[in-house]
Amino acid sequence: MNIEVKVPSPGESITEVQVAAWLVEDGEFVEKDQDIVEIDSDKATLPLASPEDGKIKIVVEEGETIEINTTIATIDTEAKGKAKGGKQKSEVSSQQSEVSGQQSAVGSRQSAVSSRQSEVVEPKKAVMEKSDIDLTISPLARKLMEEHGAGEVELVDFFKNYRIGKTDVEFFLKEKGNVPTSPQAATTSSWSGNREEKSVKMSMLRKKLAQRLVSVKNETAMLTTFNEVNMTPIMDIRSKYKEIFKEHFGIGLGFMSFFTKAVTEAMALFPQVNSQINGEEVITYDYVDISIAVSGPKGLVVPVVRNAEMMSLAQIEEKIKELAIKARDGKITLEEMQGGTFTITNGGVFGSMMSTPIINPPQSAILGMHNIVQRPIAVNGKVEIHPMMFIAMSYDHRIIDGRESVGFLVKVKEMLEAPENMLFGGKPGVEVLLGL
Repeated sequence: MNIEVKVPSPGESITEVQVAAWLVEDGEFVEKDQDIVEIDSDKATLPLASPEDGKIKIVVEEGETIEINTTIATIDTEAKGKAKGGKQKSEVSSQQSEVSGQQSAVGSRQSAVSSRQSEVVEPKKAVMEKSDIDLTISPLARKLMEEHGAGEVELVDFFKNYRIGKTDVEFFLKEKGNVPTSPQAATTSSWSGNREEKSVKMSMLRKKLAQRLVSVKNETAMLTTFNEVNMTPIMDIRSKYKEIFKEHFGIGLGFMSFFTKAVTEAMALFPQVNSQINGEEVITYDYVDISIAVSGPKGLVVPVVRNAEMMSLAQIEEKIKELAIKARDGKITLEEMQGGTFTITNGGVFGSMMSTPIINPPQSAILGMHNIVQRPIAVNGKVEIHPMMFIAMSYDHRIIDGRESVGFLVKVKEMLEAPENMLFGGKPGVEVLLGL
């Protein structure tokens, strides 16, 4: 009996999708609920599982754009065999066993893996600990690792257990010749000097993103206002309390939670920033759903932290970490990206000094964070060196006036430079803010 595998609708208003990548080969035996293909919509990449056990026949090739409910494969349920996926999992487990130096017994292997993981969970120790592998890590990447308490051993351990996909192999095949093998080789150009060209079909996600960005430029009166923040108070708090915070909540204390909290409190004073235009009406929300721009393997995605105004710093950090992991693994759902009343984007993790972030429609404003740089500033008539960050807010001038936009950004700056004042109507103090 042959069963048709059809593309379900990923969500409302989506009429066509693109076959991003087949996870199995034509003629391969697949098991029920095994992921067989990844589908690109204009909002997310979604896996599609096999409905039954059987031999698969692929009828739609990778890269093709098709309509919803189109048959992309058939499953012959009368065919017998064994899925390659089970063998691959077995091989991965075997490799993990060899790495840990234990016997092949399942119990021993699991014990060894747990033991190895427990050795690298303490961030402070992991930062200082180096792996046996000679890693080449950029200064920016190492700084980011230190900020989040990640060490080389933990990094290597993660990639040992990471499932290598088609995109990873394609990247390796493309870039393997460009990796310098010696200091002398590192100084040579990676250009080959040939005149070849390559044409790659644009993904559904990238096409939709392009359409949305062009519509923002054409349909909004977008302006950007800038300010700068002295990050010394927040960095001092993180330095003093990060270990206590992690021990108490089991999560690291990053910068994003402070910015999210500052934004939600500032919106209590400037609700127009938390509004949207709907036809000839202005909708103002009594809640704050913060969209956090995250770079995923397929491009930029913007999952939403809902009711951020009600969250503590620890709850914000936990939710952002959860969404970031899902984005990295390509498991973000449409529901987790829908909505949002305001967006925060952090170009500083890539080294950006200054930018004009573009509004995430139908929202009316977006806050851009940037790189933290030690710069001389005037403090009480004296020149001092402090870690400074430029911040930028792009806004739709049709709904937000200059007074609201500038006032909002100044209030965000003031709260970041005096974090203990982020609790309106409550007892001020760093411990209270951190929930300790």
